[in-house]
Parts: sequence; structure tokens; C-alpha cells
Amino acid sequence: MGTVIYGGLTLREDQILYDSGIRIENGFIAGIKPNHQLYCEKGDEVFDCRDQMLLPGFINGHEHMYGVFSHGIPAGKETDQFEDFLTDFWWPSVEDRMDHRLIEVAAAWACIEMIDSGITAFADILEGPFSIPGALEAEKRIVEKAGLRALLSFEACERISQSNGEQGILENTSFSDACSESDLIKGMSSIHTLFTCSPEFVRKAKQMADTHHSLFHMHLSESDYEPQWVRNEYGLTPVEVYEEWGILDQNVLASQVVAVSDKEIDILARHHVHVVSMPISNCEVGGGFAPLDKMLKAGMQVGLGTDGYINNFFEVMRAAFLVHKANNKSPAVMPAKSVYKMATSMGSSACGFQSGILEVGRPADLITVKLDTPTPVVPENLYDQIILYRNPQDVVNVFVQGKCLKKHGEIVSLNKQKCLSDLRHATTEFWKKGG
Repeated sequence: MGTVIYGGLTLREDQILYDSGIRIENGFIAGIKPNHQLYCEKGDEVFDCRDQMLLPGFINGHEHMYGVFSHGIPAGKETDQFEDFLTDFWWPSVEDRMDHRLIEVAAAWACIEMIDSGITAFADILEGPFSIPGALEAEKRIVEKAGLRALLSFEACERISQSNGEQGILENTSFSDACSESDLIKGMSSIHTLFTCSPEFVRKAKQMADTHHSLFHMHLSESDYEPQWVRNEYGLTPVEVYEEWGILDQNVLASQVVAVSDKEIDILARHHVHVVSMPISNCEVGGGFAPLDKMLKAGMQVGLGTDGYINNFFEVMRAAFLVHKANNKSPAVMPAKSVYKMATSMGSSACGFQSGILEVGRPADLITVKLDTPTPVVPENLYDQIILYRNPQDVVNVFVQGKCLKKHGEIVSLNKQKCLSDLRHATTEFWKKGG
């Protein structure tokens, strides 16, 4: 038994197919053809989406699912420095208070938000030094119910203690081993930054990632603070330090990458390091604007992420499209098609997923989006229409590995009202107790 989706148009990589659809078999795309050529067998499930466009699901390359606990949280005194935001608020008030129950509640709602806006795969970095061991297994239980494709990791560092950092490395490697046979969920090794990790720790974490066949992730120069700290400590830039320590290669995923020089971009590109950018959260913490145009010109694989801040991926794409134009004072910077690729095929490549593109033989991770835009959808404006004028309520169906997670506009893999109620109750208590 398969699934047949009749579409108004199907967007393949650089190719628009009108009046066409997709056949799914055993979780994979079995055919992309004009609607009249799609065959149906007895027992097939049929979706009539001829008033919709068929797109690959979006790739959220950097997520902190536990971050939903901070959405709207009164932060007390305002801070004007990134390091103060971490030390005075984020670490004591949010991160250090995570336990398995809170992780599960947060993950459920984050998955709801991601499914709603057409995200089918994501990379998550769990921060919570007192939640290990077993924190990633707690996340995994929820993500499996949601049905999303994911890379799950724990952010290991030594800010609590060396032993806690070692436990974080073990959390990642043991989880990667446990998920080696899973189709949808894999492990990823992650560290925080150079200002919370010693040279020996970074080297060991990378060696363990390589040994256990997982991507190696770090937050890199999210603001001016890390470059300044590293220059004072090592006399080099963060990227130069990582290169000197032998960390950089094609299995490294660097997130943020805001305060970097042209020389650092050249180094990253030369070592085939992949990057994920978070344009909205970079604005929120006052970090600055990542030089994405230079990274793309250097041939780097660049994805987009929500950072657990605003999980509406249309908003993230809009931000990537708009803020770089303003920052560079040029409307030609960051065209809609480039942003769309970062949200799909390029983001998928950066994270090592096989989805992000509609192609026979690929996993059936796809979404259907309404075509009822106020102005006509034509080849010349298709990417602009998707990024600027569509929203989560326009995402009608979401499929991951052929399984429908959002059907006719309603999420079916999780109970949305229960997840909302659970989160509201948990955050009310969480906020009452404070940091």
C-alpha cells in the first residue's frame, strides 16, 4: 500500500512541475509525475492537493527544544552584554534547571511548532548540565511520537566541572551508538564554546565524535565576546584556534558564526565546515549579522535554524531574506531562492540528512502548502511567495518518511491541546520558582 498526492505544482530542485504529484512507497518517493500519470493501487491513501504546492520539508539546522520554557519569561534586570545574558539569566534561570520531565514537555511543544510550520527534520542541542545521564533518551521518546527526523545532541562543556563535561561527552557518544540503527533519529556530538571548554576537552570531544561516527557541533562566535576572549587567551581567532587544534573538517557543523573575519570564512570553507545561521535569535541577543553572503560565495553549505527562539520557520526565512539586505544596504543580497535552498537542500546537506529535496529514491519528507495567495504564483515569484507570503496555517499536510504528521491542517502525531496544557502548567510552576 502506498500514498498518492495529486498536486497543483511540485517544486523539485530548480524545476517547477505544474499539475503534478508524488507517489510514496515504503517511506520513499517512488514517482514524481504529471497527475494523470500517477497510478493508484487498491488500498492506497490518496490526497487531492491540486490547490496546493508540493515542497520538500524544511530543515531546522539548529534547535534548542528546551528553549520554549523561556518564551516570554520575565528575565529580571535587562543585560546589554551577551556574556551577562548567559551568566546572569540563561544559565541559572533556564539551563541549569532542566530535568527529564521538563525536557519531555518542552520537546513535545517544540515538535508541535515545527510540524505546524513545515519542518520535517531538525538538529537539536540540549543544554542542561544537571539533566544527564539519560536526557537525550527523554527527548528521543517524544521525537519518536512526533514522527520527525532529528539529530539529537547534548551540549558538553566544563563550566560546571570537568567531570560534568566528561559526562556530557559520554551522553553524546552512548546515544549515537544506541541510535545507529534508527531510520529517523541519530546522535550528534556537541560542545558549547571555547570559553567553556579547555583545549584537551575539545580535542577529546572531537576524537570521540569521529570514533562514534557522528557530526561534531559547536557554537562559534555568536557575538563579539568569544573572539575577544579567545584572542586574549590564545592570541588567535576562534577559527584559527580550531584549525590549529586539528578540529576542522567536513564532519563539523558550526552554528551562529556571526563575528567572523574574511580570513576565518576562508579557513572554514577550505576545511569544508558546514554552517547554520539563526537570523532572528542573533538579533534578539544583539549578536550581529552573520556574513552569509560571503559564506555562500565561498561555496559553503549553509542552513537555517530557529535556535529554539521562534520556531515558525517562515519567520526565520523572512528574517534571512530581509535583515541581510538592510545590513548590506543592498536589495540584491540574499535572494529568495538562496534562502529557500538554505531552508531545504543546503540545510539538509549541512546536517547530513538525505531529505530536503524531492527526488525519486529520497525519503518522503515533504509538505503541501496552499496556493491561494492573493497574487498569482508564477515562476518568477514562486520563492518570494513561499518565503514572504505563506505561514504555518497554509501548511496543509506534512509527511516524514511517508507518514502523515499533519493532515488536512491538523497535527495528528501528537495531541496539540494536551501538549499545550502540559507546557502551560509546567512553565507556570517553572516561572514561579525563578532562578
